Amino acid sequence: MENLSEVTEFLLMGLTDALEMQIPLFTTFTLIYLTTLVGNLGMIVLILLDSQLHTPMSFFLGNLSLVDCVYASSVTPKVMAGILTEDKIISYDACATQMFFFAAFVTVESFLLASMAFDRHAAVCKPLHYTTTMTRGMCASLVTSSYICGLLQSSIHVALTFHLSFCHSNVVNHFFCDIPPLLALSCSDIYTNEIVLFTLAAFNSFFALLVILGSYLFIFIAILRMRSSEGRQKAFSTCASHLTTVSIFYGTVIFMYLQPSSSHSMGTDKMASVLYTMVIPMLNPLVYSLRNKEVKGAFKRVVGKAVFTKLSLLIGNHM
Repeated sequence: MENLSEVTEFLLMGLTDALEMQIPLFTTFTLIYLTTLVGNLGMIVLILLDSQLHTPMSFFLGNLSLVDCVYASSVTPKVMAGILTEDKIISYDACATQMFFFAAFVTVESFLLASMAFDRHAAVCKPLHYTTTMTRGMCASLVTSSYICGLLQSSIHVALTFHLSFCHSNVVNHFFCDIPPLLALSCSDIYTNEIVLFTLAAFNSFFALLVILGSYLFIFIAILRMRSSEGRQKAFSTCASHLTTVSIFYGTVIFMYLQPSSSHSMGTDKMASVLYTMVIPMLNPLVYSLRNKEVKGAFKRVVGKAVFTKLSLLIGNHM
C-alpha cells in the first residue's frame, strides 16, 4: 500500500472534548464492551456445549456472535484507551487495519442476517423440506460467501481510501477510522471513492434487504394461513428476534453510508456510529437469548449440568 502523502498518523477527535463527560463515557463504554464480550462469547460457548443447539440457525447465530466480537473489538478498546490516556493518536497503518476489520465484519454481518432470514423462511414456509434445504453444505456455503464478500469489499475500500493524499489535515472528526471522515480529509479527487462506497453499500443493503423482506413476506403469508393460534405464536416468536436485529442494523447502516459526504453531520454520524459499533453487538446476544426459547433452554441445561458436576465432585471429595 503506497502512502502518497506526508501523513504518518491521524488524530481522532473522539466523541466530545468535554472533560466532565470523559469518566461517564469511559464507564459506559467499558460496561457495554464487557457485556458484548460476555454475551457473544457466552453464546458461542453455549452453542458448542449444547447438542440441541447444533442447528442451522444456531450455526448462523454463532457466526453472528463471532462477527460482533471482532468488529466491536476493532473500535471500542481504542476509544476507551483514548478516553483513559487522552492519547487519541492512531498510526497510519493502525488506522488502515481498524478500517479493514470494521468494514469487513460489518459487511459479513449484513449477509449473515440475510442468510438467517432465508433459514427462517425455510423453517416456517417449508418445514417438511427444512432438513434437505438447510444442509450442512448449504449453511457452510452461505457463511463462507458472507466472509468472502466482507473481506473482498473491505480490501477495496481500504485500498482506495489509503491511496488518497491527506494533505489538508490529519485530524479525523470521529472516534474511529471510518470511511466518510477520512474522505473529508483528502485533497485528492474522491469521486471514485464515493461512487464505490455508495455502490457497495447500496448493493449490500438492498440485496440483503430484498432477501430479508422477501423471506418475511412469504413467512407472513404462511403464518396467516395457519389454523392453529399456537403455531402462529411459535412462528412469530421464531422470527421476532431476527426482525428486531435487522431493523436496528440496516436502519443505521443506510443512514450512515447511503448519503453523499456533503450531507453528513459529524455530530449525528458519531451518535449513529456508537449505535452500530458498540450498542448493536451488545444487543444481539441479549435479543436472541431473551426471545429465543431454545437458547434459554440450552442455558438452563448447561448451567444445570455444570452445577450437578460441581456438586458431584464436592460430594466425591468428602466421601
